[in-house]
Amino acid sequence: MQPTKTATLSFDGKSIDLPMYSPTAGPDVIDIRKLYSQADVFTYDPGFTSTAACESTITFIDGDEGVLLHRGYPIDQLASKSHFLEVCFLLLYGELPSSAALEDFETRVTRHTMVHEQMHNFFRGFRRDAHPMATMVGVVGAMSAFYHDSLDINDTWQREVAAIRLIAKVPTIAAMAYKYSIGQPFVYPRNELDYASNFLSMCFAVPAEPYYANPILARAMDRIFILHADHEQNASTSTVRLASSSGANPFACIAAGIACLWGPAHGGANQACLEMLKEIGSVDRIPEFIARAKDKNDPFRLMGFGHRVYKNFDPRATVMKQSADEVLDLLGVANNPLLQVAKELERVALQDEYFAEKKLFPNVDFYSGIILEAMGFPTSMFTPIFAVSRTVGWISQWKEQIADPNLKIGRPRQLYLGETTRDYTDIEKR
Repeated sequence: MQPTKTATLSFDGKSIDLPMYSPTAGPDVIDIRKLYSQADVFTYDPGFTSTAACESTITFIDGDEGVLLHRGYPIDQLASKSHFLEVCFLLLYGELPSSAALEDFETRVTRHTMVHEQMHNFFRGFRRDAHPMATMVGVVGAMSAFYHDSLDINDTWQREVAAIRLIAKVPTIAAMAYKYSIGQPFVYPRNELDYASNFLSMCFAVPAEPYYANPILARAMDRIFILHADHEQNASTSTVRLASSSGANPFACIAAGIACLWGPAHGGANQACLEMLKEIGSVDRIPEFIARAKDKNDPFRLMGFGHRVYKNFDPRATVMKQSADEVLDLLGVANNPLLQVAKELERVALQDEYFAEKKLFPNVDFYSGIILEAMGFPTSMFTPIFAVSRTVGWISQWKEQIADPNLKIGRPRQLYLGETTRDYTDIEKR
């Protein structure tokens, strides 16, 4: 890639020319890689909000316009016309598959959904009340102890095997974590089921009776997977990339991503949304909480509304709302006060000028939380399901970075504000 123009930085009577690059979409980028060697200065960017840390061809977001593209394909088209494993193929390999390629890919994933039988014993080392995310961090990291034939990141075939294994086995691990937390026996995957139906079966089936996933619920689950599959260089994806820059094995890198996703400001947003709905409690209390949300002196905030990146609307939320309506029509909200509150809060907020002006629209976390609650998942499973969805995005980003000839170990700099050099004082003189 050749620079398209030059930016000039002037300070202390000297000027430094910095190359600039123009992406296929998005703002131009100033290359500061040689800034320290040429000018003996660092840049300061807490949260990396203005820093491009990598080149990527996978996902593009335009927050101002409400655009999310995977390999150039709009998310709404993928969610309405495709299914999750086809989106996985697209993210991993860059193009939509032929029928034969998709069938081969689906077969490979399906045939890898079982986990090593000794991993069942690993679960029993956790307390029954352990959060499923805590279990997932440990078990996914432990996959490196069971699958030694896919740890060499310099071997392209081993990278491929690791990718398929993770996409196939993380849903099984998440379902096992859920079953363990509620004291039910593990349910083995079933090869005749599609990806979403199989996950629902592993979560909700019991040995005592047959289980059949409702097609509407399976489709809603599949859409949740699609809409969370990748989201550019977010905190957990950046964590995976930073871990992989050291040469860590793929299972360790994905476990690191799961650990980062666990944070309430990231993957825990839909859980926080449901907890807010529980705090509101009933429809007649909504005006009270709407007023509190408008009061800048009140710390209360509406969870599940607005987005750090999207400034007009979340393109994923439009599709998720359709799924939410379908699921609630199927399962009903009359006997669930929480879902009644959610539907009324959505209606009130969308009609309120204050929220329109502040661009506080219902986002994907608001609707996904409603769907998962209606399906019967406890809030503790919301983030593990997010991890299942995002695994393919993490792997795609990991594979892209490993193949980058310019890969360097991540090493951010700092603005040091501590003490300068001082002499040690003997303890009796302090």
